[in-house]
Amino acid sequence: MIPGLEPGEDMELKLKELAQELGCELEGNGEVEIRAIAGLREAGEGDLTFVANPRYLKYVEETRASAIILSPSDPPLSKPTLRTDNPYLAFARALEIFYPVSRPAPGVHPSAVLEEGVELGQEVSIGALTFVGRGAHIGDRSILFPQVFVGAGSQIGEDSILYPQVTVREGVRIGNRVIVHSGAVIGSDGFGYAKDGQGRYRKIPQVGGVMIEDEVEIGANVTIDRATLGDTRIGRGTKIDNLVQIAHNVQIGEDTIIISQVGIAGSTRVGNRVILAGQAGVVDHVQIGDDCIVGSQSGVAGDLEAGSVVLGSPAIPQHLFKRMAVSLPRVPEMLKSLRNLERRVQSLEEASGGRP
Repeated sequence: MIPGLEPGEDMELKLKELAQELGCELEGNGEVEIRAIAGLREAGEGDLTFVANPRYLKYVEETRASAIILSPSDPPLSKPTLRTDNPYLAFARALEIFYPVSRPAPGVHPSAVLEEGVELGQEVSIGALTFVGRGAHIGDRSILFPQVFVGAGSQIGEDSILYPQVTVREGVRIGNRVIVHSGAVIGSDGFGYAKDGQGRYRKIPQVGGVMIEDEVEIGANVTIDRATLGDTRIGRGTKIDNLVQIAHNVQIGEDTIIISQVGIAGSTRVGNRVILAGQAGVVDHVQIGDDCIVGSQSGVAGDLEAGSVVLGSPAIPQHLFKRMAVSLPRVPEMLKSLRNLERRVQSLEEASGGRP
């Protein structure tokens, strides 16, 4: 077990109590004591495990776990079971129960620097070597781990967590219950330049801000640029994986998923509940409608209507891309056949003296 991630002290629940907490239907002995959560193959006595993918059902009778979370349609087992329509969600909630977040004690470390006019809410924790600039506001119960930088005039809401070495530049607004992982930079200058008469690039001042709405999670080493004017905005509940670049004036809707190494160019608008898979790229000034799915390594070069599912670069509808992908290995054979047909046609034309 990783240090710091052990189950809560003296954590032990009867299965019937856990079923009530998770809203699951109990099958079997509810008096079983559960002490931890574990994977299907790693679990032992006293552990609760789960199956969210039917392909792993073949292992359920082999697991040494004391109990298992399944869906109502899964077959009955010889061991105690919790039934729910969403086993993965129940597993996540069980982890929250058994592995509560360890919070540093409220207070300001002696080595932290708080400039004039900083406002701290109740039970705020400010770690070692953290800097909070003039006039910044940190909401109730928020945590700034060591070596965090918060620029002047920035606002961080309640119950938010900024892990070590996060940089929040001046004038950034972060909502409630936001999580920002190490190395993320929020509010760096947008990439904006204008050519002068000699063909040299002149920097365009980036005087806008960044607005991160409630319940957003931002992965490690993500970069979110401030707007030239107005705000770059990340909508409520959106989750951003590691190593993502979001350019100036981008607008991202609610409950969107952005997976590692995605790049979104300036002034693009991304709707609600969109999925941008790993290494996808989006050009500037396009609109991606609600509920779109952009596959891995796809390049979006134009607007996408709501509900589109696209693959490839440039991105095209998924069904068309799959047909092309299946056909691609046959291209050499098709070219060979085409050349043979061309030779035959040429021979026939020569034999007929060019007559039709």
